[in-house]
Amino acid sequence: MMPVLVTERLLLRPLAPEDVEAWYAFHADPVTMRYLGGVQPRSVAWRGLCAMAGAWSIRGFSMFAVTLRDTGEWLGRIGPWQPEGWPGTEIGWGLASRFAGHGYAREAAVATIDYAIDVLGWTDVMHTIAPDNAESIALARRLGSTNRGPTMLPPPLETLPVDDWGQTAAEWRAHRAAHG
Repeated sequence: MMPVLVTERLLLRPLAPEDVEAWYAFHADPVTMRYLGGVQPRSVAWRGLCAMAGAWSIRGFSMFAVTLRDTGEWLGRIGPWQPEGWPGTEIGWGLASRFAGHGYAREAAVATIDYAIDVLGWTDVMHTIAPDNAESIALARRLGSTNRGPTMLPPPLETLPVDDWGQTAAEWRAHRAAHG
């Protein structure tokens, strides 16, 4: 059975066939994709969707589709991610640009970090963030993460500069106790 996470405003669930058109639109938006590898044609976006959906079978986890509870509208994808060669156990995020600034990313990230630590048993979470991605850095800080320095993604992403923002499970629990 695939997990579903419910927050105050959001439903987080594994990717599904009904997400395809929203996924394509997400990957075609230059603002959304600025720090996510750039705009992708439908064929490349399709392969990415299948990789994330397939990771549930291969790894037992993957990013969740983030939808609004009241309308079912697809906002983006957030959650655990660790493909082959990844530098750590990542909680990554990406919301369609029109949903930025409403607190959805933080709400979903909190739920997925809790899931990764409490259910998957992760002892550390990281977020790979471009040094000039101010919005993601601000979110990482609100989540209690600190910049642990540069890291490298596996090919074909090895030339993208990214920093390892993260924290241990113990640090996360202390942050949650202090900040909710």
